[in-house]
Amino acid sequence: MHRKIVIVAFLFTGILLAAFTQHPGRYPDNAAQTQSGPRERRVQKKIFSQLESFRDYVRDTLYGEVSKTEVDTQRVRQAFLKSRLLFKAFEWAAAYFAADLTDRLNGPPVQEIENADLLDPSMARAIDPMGLQVIEEFIYPAYDAATKEELVSEVGHLVTNTEYLVSYFADHPLARWRILDAAKLEVFRIITLGITGFDDALSLNSMEESAVSLESLRDVLSRYLNQNKRAPLLQNLDAAIEYLRQNPDFDSFDRAAFITRFANKISTGIARLEQGLPGPRIKYNRMLRQEVSTLFDPGAFNVDAFSPGPEFHLTDAKVALGEKLFYDAALSGTGTRSCASCHKPNLAYTDGLPKPEDIHDPEKPLVRNVPTLLNAALQSNYFYDMRALTLEDQIRDVIGNQQEMDGSMDAILNYVSADQSYQSLFAQAFPATAGKGIRRDEVTNALASYIRSLTKLNSRFDEYMQGKEDALSGQELKGFNLFMGKAKCATCHFIPLFNGVTPPKYVMSETEVLGVPVSPADSTLDPDRGYYDVIGIDSYRNAFKIPTVRNILKTAPYMHNGAYQTLEEVMEFYDKGGAAGLGINLPNQTLPEDSLQLTEPEKADIIAFMKSLESK
Repeated sequence: MHRKIVIVAFLFTGILLAAFTQHPGRYPDNAAQTQSGPRERRVQKKIFSQLESFRDYVRDTLYGEVSKTEVDTQRVRQAFLKSRLLFKAFEWAAAYFAADLTDRLNGPPVQEIENADLLDPSMARAIDPMGLQVIEEFIYPAYDAATKEELVSEVGHLVTNTEYLVSYFADHPLARWRILDAAKLEVFRIITLGITGFDDALSLNSMEESAVSLESLRDVLSRYLNQNKRAPLLQNLDAAIEYLRQNPDFDSFDRAAFITRFANKISTGIARLEQGLPGPRIKYNRMLRQEVSTLFDPGAFNVDAFSPGPEFHLTDAKVALGEKLFYDAALSGTGTRSCASCHKPNLAYTDGLPKPEDIHDPEKPLVRNVPTLLNAALQSNYFYDMRALTLEDQIRDVIGNQQEMDGSMDAILNYVSADQSYQSLFAQAFPATAGKGIRRDEVTNALASYIRSLTKLNSRFDEYMQGKEDALSGQELKGFNLFMGKAKCATCHFIPLFNGVTPPKYVMSETEVLGVPVSPADSTLDPDRGYYDVIGIDSYRNAFKIPTVRNILKTAPYMHNGAYQTLEEVMEFYDKGGAAGLGINLPNQTLPEDSLQLTEPEKADIIAFMKSLESK
């Protein structure tokens, strides 16, 4: 069983249309009508028909099978797999135009948290899971007759929630540019989630489901190619579908080949269609830029997406100022510690220690390991316990923390205001307030801008995905395919960022309950309760933010507490099944508890691949 904790983030950046990133089905009426014509109405009608087919099959067949006095497990599984295939046919549209409703059909099988990012943690609310992934856990790996009543109830909820989607699409106009945007995001969803087993972790019918998704996209996209049956985009779709059907085995599927030979070409073809569309369109504040052709385009991700607002966006002048502040020990209360003291550039901006030292007592370690700052901008929520919403919030917290910097913003303002070089740099970085006094937000924004400038997606892996076929060795490619498949690493560390921000919109950050021990020699649960101490919800006890594995060779020791010194130790921990494999009783563990059954050569291959993620 693979259960992941998901944060439903509501991040308002001050950009007018930022809310549409999270809920792209909500937009002004005039935008809804833009580019909506006969073809779009036919697409809408097809989606509506697919939804009805799904609802009717679940109601008449799946519900009928689970309700029988004597349940035939094989027939239930067949009905369930068919239900998932019917869902995949309209997933591309439902997930884009009505994300909240679609989560009720195929959301993660764990509690989600709403209002997690509000200032008052007591406002957070747990939402029970429902849908296909929940149903899957009732019938895989074995059906238990004792849970029949719950199973019947879940299938009933699935029918009811599908009715809401049917009503939504009954008269909902679809703009042409949004259809193409949704189609491209579905290709990205297949790359990052579909072929990794993210939402069919037990049945693992991933390749067939991905093929059905692409077939549905082919039908839609063919309407915009002027009846050109030999269009390269359609040929690439046909080839990808055939490849998925000819290689259905989950463990042996060559994901590197699928992405580079087919998926990247398909998304590029859709992007070209988008570029040729006339008329206005909404500009979303998504971290993944709307205009990208592939997930691996240089500059594909917007480092300002999670900043507090447009006035906080990165500029060269802010970066220059932030870099000077970053290396200035005068920002600390003792004048002995700068940001760079714990975030060393030669160690990918970590410190090489299990836990950093207390600024006042070097013999007293702090609570958690120092995370890398490389690509820190490409995620929402900061600290291992997710307590800071923005980089600016995190910086303010660290400066004021009595054990970390023990600094004072008032003292810092007095210091920089009295320094002529800082006065000049602040005036260049914040010209709108030049001569009016330096503000607290300008100090934190300058430091945050420097951290945002540390975004580097230029590893050998990135080169390979951009077309340089010899960028990765044979062993590294084996490791990538294991990472994406059998080892299930990519169901938490999503490509291409390899952190826990969920694709394809890259808006929500995820946490995981692994059950990390105190140390390799002490297999008792680390007492740090993580995100639970912020949110106060039981299912989040011992939950921690999922960090990136980019530049992992330089960021040892590993885990939130620095428990493991080597990647080999980390691989052993995951292979055994986390806390369960160590004999730790952790009922809310979200990591799969069963052994991954990785061989020693397979572990070595995965480690070799992860080393290829080092930035240049």
